[in-house]
Amino acid sequence: MKVIGLAGWSGAGKTTLLARVIPHFLKQGLRISVIKHAHHSFDVDVPGKDSWIHRQSGAEEVLVSSGKRWALMHELRGAAEPRLPELLGKMSRVDLVVVEGFKSEPHRKIEVHRIANGKALLFPDDPAIAGIATDATLETALPVAHLDDIPAIAAMMQKFAISVEDVLAASVSEA
Repeated sequence: MKVIGLAGWSGAGKTTLLARVIPHFLKQGLRISVIKHAHHSFDVDVPGKDSWIHRQSGAEEVLVSSGKRWALMHELRGAAEPRLPELLGKMSRVDLVVVEGFKSEPHRKIEVHRIANGKALLFPDDPAIAGIATDATLETALPVAHLDDIPAIAAMMQKFAISVEDVLAASVSEA
């Protein structure tokens, strides 16, 4: 199982890009999963539904299952937010896990940068950034692909993806 990240400031278009890259990978026969970091409280459950009531009542985990999907919700209840390696350990094996966010984790990343966002690039300060997807013209030794060049971005993601074991090893050496 390989891991690659998409990193960038809010509004850079990470989610939009990922929604375009996933079908490209699927056409190649790859199985893709995504880990998305949220910077705020979020809910995947509907207030008033049974699973929401169970969580609100204090359940540590609630697993909802149907004939179409299942979802496991785990309440931290004041515990520290898990780091990326711990979350990767909870994922089913696939060909590629794309990590959206988790800018400070040591996995390799493709930076997503949009001129209209008005934000500085991350790559000069993050050695884990291996390439850039942007609508800007950049002078850099890093590989650069235009945001609309999905095949080139997908190829860059595959080229720089690292094994989940390497992500775990980098996390241990960082600690």
